[in-house]
Amino acid sequence: MPANPDYPELTAGREHWRYLPDPDCLKDRVILVTGAGDGIGRAAAKTFACHGAHVILLGRTREKLEAVFDWITARTDTRPVIVPCDLEALNDEASQALVAAIDGEFGQLHGVLHNASLLGLRVPIAHYDTHQWARVMQVNVNAQFLLTRDLLGLLEASGDASVVFTSSSVGRQGRAYWGAYAVSKFATEGLCQVLADEHEHAGMIRFNSLNPGATRTGMRAAAYPAENPAQVATAESRMDIYLYLFEAASRHVNGAALDARDWPGPTDS
Repeated sequence: MPANPDYPELTAGREHWRYLPDPDCLKDRVILVTGAGDGIGRAAAKTFACHGAHVILLGRTREKLEAVFDWITARTDTRPVIVPCDLEALNDEASQALVAAIDGEFGQLHGVLHNASLLGLRVPIAHYDTHQWARVMQVNVNAQFLLTRDLLGLLEASGDASVVFTSSSVGRQGRAYWGAYAVSKFATEGLCQVLADEHEHAGMIRFNSLNPGATRTGMRAAAYPAENPAQVATAESRMDIYLYLFEAASRHVNGAALDARDWPGPTDS
């Protein structure tokens, strides 16, 4: 079955792309997507599969992952895998078991999209609940650290791997009432920078952060309940930069803090 099967949302979103990759740009690449059952993660998983990738669908709700799995298997010849996982409960043992399962299934990994996040409370720091703070930090920071650390061997085995951390404008310039979410995204930026610098000379894994900007997702609706979703960009309209960051053409991009809204398209250096 050819890449780019009928996907109306992707077809409509492609009208806004600044970069049109080869239809098979991710052929036979293995990519793990966290939060793959909803929003940007779901759109990325479908888009990656449409361009030839075998996608590992990690998320908290099996039913949502199964819907994405069924969609992919019905429309592509790729081999998706479902990994139900509550990142709030992820620890060393669970992370290492996940890595062993991926190793047994594929033997290597070409990419990780760290997409799953918790929004947390929208209140002043003075009123932030300690338990809610810890929940946000676990999912948005600690789980990303655990997974990335434990997956480094499989990423290196591919010889050309990409790790993308989902950031936010409030993780680059703090704003009132964004609390743990903003702080977690600052930590995400720091984790990305440290990893990019540590792996710069080996050249086998690249690490970049990406702010998707205002996107029509459930988290966006929760953060801005009065906003008209029809006036917000769809996740599919952002997928050009996601494809670019996971295909071989972006091998020279490492340690960048990118913004999907302002991205002009790929550069040569």
